[in-house]
Amino acid sequence: MLAVLLAAPFLASADATIANVATPSIRHDLAASGGDAQFVVGGYIVAYAVLLITGARLGQTHGYKRLFLLGVALFGVTSLADGLAPDITVLIVMRVLQGASAALMLPQVLTAVQLHFSGESRARAIGLYAVALSIGAVVGQILGGVLISADVAGAGWRPIFLASVPICLAVLALGSRVLPADDRDGRSHVDLAGVAALSVAVLCVVVPLTVGRESGWPVWTWAALAASVPAVALFLLTERRVLAAGRAPLVDTTILARPAIGWGLVGLGASTATYFALLFTLAQYLQTGLGHTALFSGLILLPWVAAFGLAGPVRSRVPAQRLPALPVAGMLMLAAVYLAIGGSVLAGALSTPLLAVLFVPGGFALGIVFTGLLAHMTDAASREHAPDVSGVSATAAQISASIGVAGFGLLYLTLSAGHGPGHAFGITALAFSATALLAVLPAHLATRRPAPAPTRHARQPIGAAT
Repeated sequence: MLAVLLAAPFLASADATIANVATPSIRHDLAASGGDAQFVVGGYIVAYAVLLITGARLGQTHGYKRLFLLGVALFGVTSLADGLAPDITVLIVMRVLQGASAALMLPQVLTAVQLHFSGESRARAIGLYAVALSIGAVVGQILGGVLISADVAGAGWRPIFLASVPICLAVLALGSRVLPADDRDGRSHVDLAGVAALSVAVLCVVVPLTVGRESGWPVWTWAALAASVPAVALFLLTERRVLAAGRAPLVDTTILARPAIGWGLVGLGASTATYFALLFTLAQYLQTGLGHTALFSGLILLPWVAAFGLAGPVRSRVPAQRLPALPVAGMLMLAAVYLAIGGSVLAGALSTPLLAVLFVPGGFALGIVFTGLLAHMTDAASREHAPDVSGVSATAAQISASIGVAGFGLLYLTLSAGHGPGHAFGITALAFSATALLAVLPAHLATRRPAPAPTRHARQPIGAAT
């Protein structure tokens, strides 16, 4: 069951990055503009980020197994359509729909883990979930470069999308057999007002961050970011009114007041932002600054991903009373690794072997932070709130990734233009270190006291207990 479920975070993460290396080939083959190619990448990310929470709630109202299989089926169909797209317009539309299908299948994974796993098995499952997300992001870049370079059957960029189709078919065949039957809560209502308000708020953040850098940050991008503040306030007000009326909200915002969840999201967001910014800035530094290939810049991250995968098994062997300290320790280790990378670059002492060595404790530290905070958040929520934690954590991670790439990417590109790529990457790595160091406090606040899930035998209205 877990193997089937983990296909979703792998596919969703891989297809978020796989198109990055294909944009030059797509532009040439489909006679597309730079803006068109940008929306091939950005359209997926925007639809994915906007609909994650809605996808989680639909899983609760219509059954997580049903929504998972529907999302996988649509992901396979849109992947096929991507690979066969006759023109750039069709490709952009299909990429948006592919992002939407990813938002349907991904939140069901963490919900299923919270519903069907407990104790050590849940911790192991969350660790593997985090690994699938991390591996997908790196494999997307590597596989994209390999397939385009191979030019399979003269198809150019098309195999990068078609490769997902057989995986989806296998997941559908196995998932229909091994996933437990749905145990829905009896509600079919979805808070449409909340969906609309949340969609506007997320769009105001994700769209400018996704396309702003390539577009030169026009005025509308800053206006959209400014509008995101009242948009978020409107969403929170909408959800409070839904709760006050005794109806089920899209997100039960009362859970955000729990330190384990509210502060956990902050710590999770900070670490995620530095990781995805590292993927972007490292590729720029290695390829533009040092002349390496896209394939090399992907392969150099394998020690990071491998060490990330070790965090879950190691965490499962730590005594329960010491588990709350792990995210803080991991954040401090992550800050130290970023500091070592930045200092080595600025001192002119960073070599490829040293970078690979430093990536081992870096990946392990991020894995400890990610799995530790995510496990603590799920333990702090009841089964009833599993979709809330799943949707909110996935959305927060995606928004944080966009903020990280936009903010740190702008820092890197600005410094690179004036001082060269080496200086730019060194300073940016130090900025990563400062961010991780600042995130030690929210990691501590999220884990300073145990937060077991409340036991409920009788059905209560959402928000009745906090």
